[in-house]
Amino acid sequence: MKLTKKSHACVRLEKDGRLLVIDPGGFSEADAAAGADALLVTHEHPDHFDEGRLRAALEADPATELWTLASVADQLAAAFPGRVHTVGHGDAFTAAGFDIQVHGELHAVIHPDLPRVTNVGYLVDGTVFHPGDAFTVPEQPVDTLMVPVMAPWNKISEVIEYVREVKPRRAYDIHDALLTDLALPIYGGHIGRLGGTDHVRLAPGESAEV
Repeated sequence: MKLTKKSHACVRLEKDGRLLVIDPGGFSEADAAAGADALLVTHEHPDHFDEGRLRAALEADPATELWTLASVADQLAAAFPGRVHTVGHGDAFTAAGFDIQVHGELHAVIHPDLPRVTNVGYLVDGTVFHPGDAFTVPEQPVDTLMVPVMAPWNKISEVIEYVREVKPRRAYDIHDALLTDLALPIYGGHIGRLGGTDHVRLAPGESAEV
C-alpha cells in the first residue's frame, strides 16, 4: 500500500490501482480529494472537512463514495443518494477494496467551556490508523500510526505518550500545517527520541510504502 502525505491531516492511500483519501480538508491542497475512489472524513471541523472539495470529488466520478460520521453525512447525503454512508465506533466496512474499521467517538478536549464534537478514527487494512482529532487507541495492534503532532487540543508530552501507548512500528506526522519550519525539527526530535518507535516526517507530496 502506498501512503502519500498531503498538507495537514490529509492522507492518500493507493492499492491495486484504487485510491482512498482521508480528511481532504481546507488546510490541504485544492486537489487533495481529486481522483478518489473512496473518501473518509473523521469529523466536521473545516481543516478536515471541506464541503466544496467533497462535492467536487463526488460530482466528478459517480462511482466515488464517502464514509463519515452523521454530522458530516447529513450535509451531503441528500445530494448524493446511496453514496454517503454514516459510520460510528465499532463499524467495519469495505471501501474501494480497503478494509476499514472505525474507532473512537469524540474529539479531544480543546477547552472545558467548548462542547466536544464527534470524531472517529479509521484503521485501514489493519495497518494504518488515522485518529482524526483525538488520541484514540484501537483495540488491536497498529503498524503505522498517523500521529497528530500539533493542535489547539494537544501538547507535545501528550503526543509522545500517545505514540508510546499505541506502540506502532512507525509513526508519520499529520496535523502539522500550523507548525513553522523552525518548530518542525523540535517536535520531530522530541517524538523521535521519546516516542519509542520509528518516527518519520513526510513533506506534503512525499510517499512511503506501508
